[in-house]
Amino acid sequence: MAVTEAPTPKQYEILPKIDANGEVAGELLEVAMGPHHPSTHGVFRMDVVLDGETVVKLKPVFGYLHRNHEKIAENTSYLASMPYTDRLDYFCSLTNNWAYALSVEKLAGLAVPERAEYIRVITAELTRLQNHTCLVGFLLMDMGALGTPLMYAFREREKILDLFESLTGARMMCNYMRFGGCRVDLPPGWLDDARKVAAEYPRFLDEFENLLTGNEILLSRTQEIGVLSRELAVSASVTGPVLRATGVDYDLRKVDKYGIYDRFDFRVPLGDHGDVYDRYMIRILEMRESLKILNQALKDIPEGPIIDPKAKLRGFRPKAGEAYGRIEAPKGELGFYLISDGSPNPYRYRVRPPSFTNLTVLEDMCLGHSIADVVVILGSIDIVLGEVDR
Repeated sequence: MAVTEAPTPKQYEILPKIDANGEVAGELLEVAMGPHHPSTHGVFRMDVVLDGETVVKLKPVFGYLHRNHEKIAENTSYLASMPYTDRLDYFCSLTNNWAYALSVEKLAGLAVPERAEYIRVITAELTRLQNHTCLVGFLLMDMGALGTPLMYAFREREKILDLFESLTGARMMCNYMRFGGCRVDLPPGWLDDARKVAAEYPRFLDEFENLLTGNEILLSRTQEIGVLSRELAVSASVTGPVLRATGVDYDLRKVDKYGIYDRFDFRVPLGDHGDVYDRYMIRILEMRESLKILNQALKDIPEGPIIDPKAKLRGFRPKAGEAYGRIEAPKGELGFYLISDGSPNPYRYRVRPPSFTNLTVLEDMCLGHSIADVVVILGSIDIVLGEVDR
């Protein structure tokens, strides 16, 4: 049998420009940006129609990285799906683990020991720190700052990944959460190392802001660019920093108060304009709030068990039912919808990924802007194709 390859999309095409009277009034250029464009944050393509350099239409095209995540999960055990969640937003495996564990715990009625709850908060806020730090570095690289900001961001990220490696044995694919708690307890000296990272991070943020926030190139490339209205953000189910940049006060750590977030004193930063600059500033401000949470959790973490003794890792069979668990992941609401029929595998397993949902408003934010702004607007959404395609 002959093997045929999928057709390669045209890199560009000339289209007629039709005016209000139905007459041809010039030409439009349709350009395929991707699927290997260096600034598309993964295997992703945008079909952009241009009038000169102005965007008049944009269609996101994805599916190049589809791995059949949900169908695999329906044909394997609940526990065996935990390491697959690492591969969704592969920058944020620990928060992926938490969202999935929370869903299964709701389904099976499992409790989480207090020490494990603190560990989950600590690792989640460290994940938020490194995600937002890298996002700012990538955003500046999308604007043309090819070295310094991203290298500074990765330097700080390495300190957090060192903590993850000493705790879980892996720097990115951590596979650490378990139903009813965590896989292992904190190693000796880990809390002191985490406190040191948290104590030194504000100085880095101050230096980062002094370098970037008032920079006239950053201001001109981000202010009034890619504006998203709060009405469209809400109707499109946008969540996370992209939503809060429009001024909508919605953070699941405050709304659901999952885990033990109701014990911590922190605020939810909000934007005014919903443009790229607001989305940048929200990440900066959220990192400072994450440090507040971290310092409180590192101070108050108790001793005790790290997993519910009722949790069975072998022969795990939740009663028939359904559950939806969600968390405030660094990119927005990450949720898992599970249906159990009493067997060892989920009857239905569905992921609600923030990257995919937030990407649906990309065209609305890009219309009327130049082709150079498109890459910056995409970067400000903060997507990872691992959870867009799944």
